[in-house]
Amino acid sequence: MDSVFDELYAKYHQDVFNFLIYMVHNRQQAEDLVQEVYIRVLKSYQNFEGKSSEKTWLFSIAKNVAIDHFRKQRNWKARLLDKFDWSRQELASGDATPEEIAVENENIQVLYQCLKQCTTDYRLVIIMRYLQGLSIKETAEILEWSESKVKTTQHRALKKLKEEMNERARKGEQAVEELRMERS
Repeated sequence: MDSVFDELYAKYHQDVFNFLIYMVHNRQQAEDLVQEVYIRVLKSYQNFEGKSSEKTWLFSIAKNVAIDHFRKQRNWKARLLDKFDWSRQELASGDATPEEIAVENENIQVLYQCLKQCTTDYRLVIIMRYLQGLSIKETAEILEWSESKVKTTQHRALKKLKEEMNERARKGEQAVEELRMERS
């Protein structure tokens, strides 16, 4: 079991940590929850039947740990919505100019602020599919949904996200126009 545990940890620790930090947006809580995930892995690995991949199984545990964490808190759904301040997202590329980085950071912040307006299901699908890079099948297994429900939820989530971003863009344009009129 030690070698299997070590292999799981080495392969997926960073992905599980990233998933949990996206969910709770608190580094210390995410670290604590990662420990809880691996405690559950140790306790239940002998029951793992191999019906899904180990990665899918691990993310299912991580999802359940995050949900349990929010359930323990008062008003867990409201708190979950408040946890998505994505302003600390880092860019992957170091080749961009400072101006490009500033624009990209602003765009990422707008995207993540719009993600706050999405339902928990929409947010889970977007995080799993686009931030974690999981397949539709893996996402369906983790969420215990059908693949068609994942596809439908993904479609609706992207539509909602686009609406939110367009609304923010309109409000931003109106604010700029109002500022121009005040200066005239």
